[in-house]
Amino acid sequence: MLAAYVAATAALVATPGASTTVVVRNALDGGWRSGLATASGIALANTTHAVLTGAGVGLVMHEHPAALLVLSVLGAIYLAWLGTGSLRRAWAGAGAPMLTQIAGTATTARAGFREGLTVNLLNPAIMTFYLVVVPGFLPTPAPWSRFALFAAIHVAMAFVTHLAWAALFDRIRRASRQETIVRVLDLAAGIALIGLAIKTVSRF
Repeated sequence: MLAAYVAATAALVATPGASTTVVVRNALDGGWRSGLATASGIALANTTHAVLTGAGVGLVMHEHPAALLVLSVLGAIYLAWLGTGSLRRAWAGAGAPMLTQIAGTATTARAGFREGLTVNLLNPAIMTFYLVVVPGFLPTPAPWSRFALFAAIHVAMAFVTHLAWAALFDRIRRASRQETIVRVLDLAAGIALIGLAIKTVSRF
């Protein structure tokens, strides 16, 4: 069961979604430190979802569709807001001056952490993962320690994957000496975030 769970989780975390897009967006804007901070915020959000699910809070939320709807709408609004910011940067070319600076400041790192944390706390897909996917690989009844192990595997795998994305796009950012390339990447991130926002609310 453990090997099957690891394989399934690897496939899930390797598939780009809202959290990956935010990591890419912030790595392009603030460099490696901002990407790392964003990945850390996402990891904390994943851990929070796991703890709440283990404590039974996630199940209560899952049994009340209205609560999930509110969570989804708030998440979609936040994604759309981040996406709009990326589109504004792409339009103004705000990312270009950062190309010649050392990647990431304390301010952008704090903002990245906050954005990563918020995006995944408002992501109902993470709650569903811990409520539906993880239990499917656990014996019945399953000890809490087993659930904690599986949750830790997911948090660690997602964190490492996000770090890889951050490193990749920080390198692209440093190698890109043309403003046009950065603006196109910002444009793509903005469109992706707004598309994910629409997809999130369209499920209900």
